Amino acid sequence: MPVKSIMIVGVGGQGTLLASRILGEVLTSEGYDVKVSEVHGMSQRGGSVVTYVKYGDKVFSPIIEKGEADMILAFEQLEAARWISYLKPDGKLILNTQKIAPMTVVTGSAEYPDGIVDELKNSGADVTAFDVLSLAVKAGSAKAVNVVLIGAMAARTDIAKDAWLAAVKDNVPQKFLDLNLKAFEMGYTLTESEE
Repeated sequence: MPVKSIMIVGVGGQGTLLASRILGEVLTSEGYDVKVSEVHGMSQRGGSVVTYVKYGDKVFSPIIEKGEADMILAFEQLEAARWISYLKPDGKLILNTQKIAPMTVVTGSAEYPDGIVDELKNSGADVTAFDVLSLAVKAGSAKAVNVVLIGAMAARTDIAKDAWLAAVKDNVPQKFLDLNLKAFEMGYTLTESEE
C-alpha cells in the first residue's frame, strides 16, 4: 500500500494529542507501519499544535510536506487556513467551525478573519465543515470535540467502525468513556445536512 498522510491541526488544550493517539492505535491495529510526529507551538497558551501521521506498508519519516496530506482534521478555522496548503488537490479537510482567538486577536492587535470556511471550500478542497463544539456539548462535554472529530473522520475512511471504537475505549479514561462513545457516534453519523 502506498504511504498515506493525515494531519491533525488545532490549538493547545483542544485534545489534538488524544485524537492522534486514537488514530495511531487504529492504524497500527490494521497492520500498517505508522509514524507520528507532534509539533507544539505554545500549546499550553492556545498556540498552534500539529500532528503528522503517516501510514502504509513501510514509512520512513512522519514529516508531511506541502501538498502531501490525504486528509487534514482541523479543530479550529484559522488553523485549517494555516495548514490547507499541505492538503493534496484531491484531499479531504474535516473542519470544526469553532473560532479560537489567537493572542494577537485577544490583545487587539489583529482581527479574526471572516469567511474562512467559504474560502476553504472555494479552494477546491473536499471540505466537510460543521459545528463540532455544539455536538460535543450535546454529548456531555465541550472537551469531547476531539472524539466527535475522530468519529467524523472514521466514517470517511475504509477502516471498520469496531477498530475505532476499540481505540477510543483504550485511550479514554473509564469515567469519561460513555460520554466519549456518544461523542464518537455523533461524529460518525453526521450527515451532509448537519454540516
